[in-house]
Amino acid sequence: MRVLLPLDHLDELWPTKFRGARIGALLHPASVCSSLEHASRIFEKFNGDLFHLTAFFGPQHGFLGQTQDNMLEWKDYEHPRLHAPVYSLYGEHREPTAEMLDGLDVLLVDLQDIGARYYTFIWTLYLCMRACERAGVGVVVLDRPNPINGVTVEGPGFDPNYKSFVGMHPIPVRHGRTIGELAEQFRQEAFPDCQLSILPLKNWNRAMWFDQTGLPWVMPSPNMPTLDTATVYPGMCLLEGTNISEGRGTTRPFEIFGAPFIDAEKLCNKLNNLKLSGVFFRENYFQPTFNKFADQLCGGGQIYVMDRDVFRPFLTGVEIIKCIHKIYGDQFEWKQPPYEYEWTRLPIEVLIGGPIESVFGD
Repeated sequence: MRVLLPLDHLDELWPTKFRGARIGALLHPASVCSSLEHASRIFEKFNGDLFHLTAFFGPQHGFLGQTQDNMLEWKDYEHPRLHAPVYSLYGEHREPTAEMLDGLDVLLVDLQDIGARYYTFIWTLYLCMRACERAGVGVVVLDRPNPINGVTVEGPGFDPNYKSFVGMHPIPVRHGRTIGELAEQFRQEAFPDCQLSILPLKNWNRAMWFDQTGLPWVMPSPNMPTLDTATVYPGMCLLEGTNISEGRGTTRPFEIFGAPFIDAEKLCNKLNNLKLSGVFFRENYFQPTFNKFADQLCGGGQIYVMDRDVFRPFLTGVEIIKCIHKIYGDQFEWKQPPYEYEWTRLPIEVLIGGPIESVFGD
């Protein structure tokens, strides 16, 4: 039975107390219903009946998903069809200002998360909840499936001293929650006065992967093209904290990795000899079009997840980094700041949410 999204029957779920409210909507390209109609067009149909659509907001990579590379800011603009402001929450501001929220009764959030603490959309939600609590604006979250299932949890604990835009509240790296469940956790643990309503999924169960929901995959960000990408991301994103390419600038970001100084055959033999659960490493060669080593030939590997139920992406990402560091210690480097608005801590520490020794040892 296909999973039903709140967007598929919004008129049935919309809270009575917010009927006729003036709303802003935080959206991105994957904010679509099961027939691929974008939320902005669905909201337009209900405009003036269920609510009054007043403004839009967009997270990292833009309301349209237009910023391809990582850590590229974008600016506010006017929606060309609806002539409403589209406010950037990944630029001069990452949290809605009082001016942005002025005149709104409700901020509606419909974002497809991918199940990993580093993925910044959940922290945009977090900051929106903080701003809305302060401004007395309600928050309505349209729930969506966790694409890599709602059962498996993985990764280290979170040190509050390492808060950043890739980790603002203690949750595991692979958190096993839907975005609605995270919103409820944030309300309970951080924003008790936030007027939060969550519109639920129908027919979803925790063990489901996205390809079992019957829903179409839409890229929530430019470098998240497939469910395969999301499956490996909780570990392979760690490479952003190193000088090793995580495959940005290729057609398989996060699934392929390497550097010009790596012997692909040697590395993959070493990795396969570790006999990590559910994964095989195929030697691979690639030439990124942008980001690390643009236009340079890299040797490395491609990850093949053979059994996703036993595969542990965070552990796998850690072992890849350890193996490369051991073989190529004179060329391997930890990436230096800045990274995601953090100017002092190492990016790898920002990603793991604690000191580097807590995961990688001395």
